[in-house]
Amino acid sequence: MLGPDTDTELRAEIAVDRWFFRIEHHEEAEKAVAALDPASPTAHILTGRLAYSRLLFKHEPRPDDRAVAEAAYHAAVASGDEKQRGWAEYHWAVLLDNIDQDAAGALPRYETALEIATKTGDAYFESYIIRHLAPHREPAERLAMLRRSLHLRAALGARPQTIAAQAFLAANLPEDDPERAELQQISRSGAEELRIGWLLSEV
Repeated sequence: MLGPDTDTELRAEIAVDRWFFRIEHHEEAEKAVAALDPASPTAHILTGRLAYSRLLFKHEPRPDDRAVAEAAYHAAVASGDEKQRGWAEYHWAVLLDNIDQDAAGALPRYETALEIATKTGDAYFESYIIRHLAPHREPAERLAMLRRSLHLRAALGARPQTIAAQAFLAANLPEDDPERAELQQISRSGAEELRIGWLLSEV
């Protein structure tokens, strides 16, 4: 439980992450984001993520969600510090990649985000970027990137993200690979325990 003195930006980030992983409490996440300074980079990024998530999960998407997400990421790129700019570039790339199927538009933004993550030594951020870059690489490099993403998350103790990385790595292994079955079993068990809604619909 978050106390009444919890920082409003942290409260909003946690609310959006909870919605994103569990696919529940969307209204609570919206209220938390609405409490932020609307001109702040954090508000821009979280507004974009909420709009993107409604499109991705087909959860009551709004007619302007696509435009809202891109405008929010554009604003965050222009107003944030280097790390915030990196996250905004990453989320913008994911929007282009997953919603528009525009790999050509997404890849330069992924690369910009990866450059910032590497420069700042942010392993957590790197794990996100390379997980999304991996599908655009040849099979051997793809698996190496997915394994690195998994190892980075595990080393940081980021359990929900580690479970997601296990599931995605499994999906990219041959069907007769014993590691695939083991990863599927482990990730499903973890997803059930943590109630990771979007993952339970896939694994």
